[in-house]
Amino acid sequence: MSAHDIALSARPAYRDANVLRWLTAYTASVTGDVVYFLALSWAATRVGGPSQVGLVVAAGALPRAVLMLGGGVVADRFGPRRVAVVSDAIRCAVILAVAAAVVPRSPSVWLLVAVALVFGVVDAVFMPAVGALPPRLTASGQLARVQGLRGLSIRLSNAAGPVLAGSVLVIGGAAGAFTVAGVLFAVSLVVLLTVRTTDPAGEESRRTSAWRELGDGLRHVRGHRMLAPLVVVIGLSEMCFSGPVATGLVLLADERGWGASGMGWVASAFSAGAAAAALLLTVASRIPRAGPAMSGALLVTAAGAVALGHAPSLPAAVMFGALIGLTSGFTTTVTGALIQTETAPRYLGRVTAVTTLCTLGLAPALFPVVGLTVALWGADVFFAGCGAICLLAAAVGLSVPVLRRAELRPAGPHTRAGG
Repeated sequence: MSAHDIALSARPAYRDANVLRWLTAYTASVTGDVVYFLALSWAATRVGGPSQVGLVVAAGALPRAVLMLGGGVVADRFGPRRVAVVSDAIRCAVILAVAAAVVPRSPSVWLLVAVALVFGVVDAVFMPAVGALPPRLTASGQLARVQGLRGLSIRLSNAAGPVLAGSVLVIGGAAGAFTVAGVLFAVSLVVLLTVRTTDPAGEESRRTSAWRELGDGLRHVRGHRMLAPLVVVIGLSEMCFSGPVATGLVLLADERGWGASGMGWVASAFSAGAAAAALLLTVASRIPRAGPAMSGALLVTAAGAVALGHAPSLPAAVMFGALIGLTSGFTTTVTGALIQTETAPRYLGRVTAVTTLCTLGLAPALFPVVGLTVALWGADVFFAGCGAICLLAAAVGLSVPVLRRAELRPAGPHTRAGG
């Protein structure tokens, strides 16, 4: 047991007030992200039509992807809590300023592009910082629970955000939606200021050039016997399920004649399965044989994806959607906890940036492939491809000895030394 663990809460993560404050701030932030993105897309559609939506969305996605690794350096250099607070403050100020600017008149496309660019740059710093916070909030034995809570937060935000955004857009237009997003960022900021963090044992202050720090972080991942293959597993396992599967579901429902409601049922089942996995891992005291369990879940996900593509009826598709949501949600939680357990404290921001880039950078590259594959060979071939990618991820997990033997520390009693 490390001194860092001893300094942290004895309560389970879901009963730790400090962790719950972080979770509240995170939920408000993610919900604000959803409302902001829908408001931005809606405003771009109203001003310039569908073609302009792609331009605006790309303007935000490009700097986020390009600068993400640099954001990890910033988080490690200045501390993730400080960086997250400053980033939240900037996001709040920018979005509220945009809301005020569009009240008297419709926004121009170029204003929306500028907002997306700024937001993308700030997101590139904010996301690694937020991802590096959990080991500073709770003991290592609680990290799987924190990742489960994070998964529940994301599912709740993705369910509530679109409903909230749609209602506000009807009542107050883009200005109202941007205002709500800004208020959510403000709530996140205020609550985040109340969160206490502890420096993990082994934290070292090494100030060199940003490029050298970035290189050190990448070498830490590459040279670590568990992190390197684990990042590969994360990249492969998230490649389909971070976005392309949603597009595949739309095309599958259209191909089979299930309509929009059928697509909604399958997507909801997927979300419900992922939420169930997050809830189970939140309350579980330990995950026995975490490495083999992760690979086993990937094998089931692979089989479920293939079965979904060949589902003979809508009820069967709903069942398979729930199954792959459950198993992929389990994999995401376990890999996230392993990353934070194995990463040296001073590299947490940079390693989080690498894994986030794998999730956000690889998945969008598949979007054009989804439509092309379904158009040429059908939706069943696309889902078979997703299954093959998950099978490859499972093969990596099973073939690397350190991943086969990977374990998460069980939750145990700890005491907090102070605030």
